[in-house]
Amino acid sequence: MDKSLNVLIAEDESVILMGLKSNLEKLGHRVVGEALDGKQAVKLALEKKPDLILLDINMPSMDGIEAASRINEQCLIPCIIITGYNDQKLIDRATEAGVFGYLIKPVGINDIRPAIDIARARFAEFKKLQDELDNAEEALKARKLIEQAKGILMDRMDLKEAEAMRLLQKRSNEQNKKMVIIARDIIDADQQFEL
Repeated sequence: MDKSLNVLIAEDESVILMGLKSNLEKLGHRVVGEALDGKQAVKLALEKKPDLILLDINMPSMDGIEAASRINEQCLIPCIIITGYNDQKLIDRATEAGVFGYLIKPVGINDIRPAIDIARARFAEFKKLQDELDNAEEALKARKLIEQAKGILMDRMDLKEAEAMRLLQKRSNEQNKKMVIIARDIIDADQQFEL
């Protein structure tokens, strides 16, 4: 993956922060923000909307895992945790927070490159699945509306199911509107009629 990324770094140790920044720039990425604590990381992430966030776990005011969790509640941005601790409880917390990578310090350029590539690939897969889920949910909602409208037509016009469906399709074609819009119109009209 060759695309240059806008990256936010959250690290309270300035020497480590500078090293991470230097390595990211050597890899062709741009550092668009530097946070020294978790609260600042959340604020900058929501303002800058970077492509990737590198978060230290141990930071003042809010740890990196909590910051990742808060960021992901409002805006999905892939995060990689960087820590000096190889602790299963921290790894589990990071997984629950939705991070896409976990690196143990010291972190060199040869560690960052594959971690970024893996995080980007996993995030792309996640987004694809999220989009498919959203599309499936929308299709299900549309189907329910169409079924409801079909039921209204069957009741009001004494039609069989197939006839009601053909009528919906016909109105959709005649009005050049999606069938779900026609279904909503029928449902709205029926609700007005009930008043």
